[in-house]
Amino acid sequence: MHANHDLVTDFLKNKLKFRGFVISDWQGLDRITSPPHANYSYSVEAGVGAGIDMVMVPYNFTEFIDDLTYQVKNNIIPMSRIDDAVRRILRVKFVMGLFENPMADNSLVNQLGSQEHRELAREAVRKSLVLLKNGESADKPLLPLPKKATKILVAGTHADNLGYQCGGWTITWQGLGGNDLTTGTTILQAVKNTVDSSTQVVYSENPDAGFVKSGEFSYAIVVVGEPAYAETYGDSLNLTISEPGPNTIYNVCGSVKCVVVVISGRPVVVQPFVSSIDALVAAWLPGTEGQGVADVLFGDYGFTGKLARTWFKTVDQLPMNVGDPHYDPLFPFGFGLTTKPTHQN
Repeated sequence: MHANHDLVTDFLKNKLKFRGFVISDWQGLDRITSPPHANYSYSVEAGVGAGIDMVMVPYNFTEFIDDLTYQVKNNIIPMSRIDDAVRRILRVKFVMGLFENPMADNSLVNQLGSQEHRELAREAVRKSLVLLKNGESADKPLLPLPKKATKILVAGTHADNLGYQCGGWTITWQGLGGNDLTTGTTILQAVKNTVDSSTQVVYSENPDAGFVKSGEFSYAIVVVGEPAYAETYGDSLNLTISEPGPNTIYNVCGSVKCVVVVISGRPVVVQPFVSSIDALVAAWLPGTEGQGVADVLFGDYGFTGKLARTWFKTVDQLPMNVGDPHYDPLFPFGFGLTTKPTHQN
C-alpha cells in the first residue's frame, strides 16, 4: 500500500475526494523493499510518489530529508506533489484550530477512567462475551452459576491478571502481564465481589489434580488464554493457549464441574478440551472491567454475544470463512448460546 499510487492517489484522493492527508506506517517506507531499507532512495520516491503526505520516520529522519530534498531538486518528485502534501496537512491543522490553540484541551482529563466510563466498559464486556458451550445438553446447563455455594475454585494463568485481560496496545506497545499496569478489576476479584458472603473462594493458579479432587469444590472457574501482544509479536503458527493452561484445564475439569473462560485476541485451539469441560466462554480481551465477566457467569445478566468470526477446529483448516465449500468449523460464524438473567440475591 505504501507504493500503491492507484489506491492512494487515484482512488482515495481523486475518486473519493478525500481531503485529509495520508500518513505512512512506522518505518513504512523502509519496508517497501525486502529486506527493509535495501534501497531507501527508491522507497522515498515510490512512497511519496504514491501519494503519502506525512512520513513516519522514527529514527534516521535526516536521511529521509536529504533523499527527499535531492529528489525534489532534481525533479524526480515534482514540486506539485510536495504542494499537495503540505496543502493537505496545513488544511487539517487549520480546520482543527491548531494554529490558534496548539496545545491539547485538558479540560476533560479528570473524566479518564471515571466510574461512568468504567460502567460503560463493563456493559461492553457483558455484551461481547460469547457462550460456546453450556452443559453436555441443553437441559443440563452449568451457567448461570449459583452465587451461594460452600466452596468454589478459581484457577488459571489469566484469573488474576489485569495485563492479560487488556492485551497489547495498553499503556505500552506490547501490553504487560500482571497487575501493575493500570487500575481495574481482575476476574478473580470480580468473582469474589459477586458470590454470596458465605461462599468460600479458593484461588490456585495451576493446581494439581489431587488438590482439586480432595477440595470438595462445588464448581470451578478456569481462566486461561494468550499473553499480551501487538503486531508481529502476536504472530503464531499454532494458536494455542499459553502453558500451563491446557494442563490446568485437564487437572481441574477432570475432577469438578468447570467453566473455562478464554482470554484471547482471536479464536485459539480449544477442540482438545471441549469434551472434558462443562461450559466454555470466549471473553476476548475484556480490558480493565473484569466485573462484566462475573455479571454474566453468575446470571445478573444473560449471555447475548455472537461470534464475529469463525472458530476453527485445527489450524490446518485456516484460512476458513463462512461460505467456503468445505466449511467445517468448531463453532460457526454468528454462533453464541444465550442464557436468561436469574434473580439471585
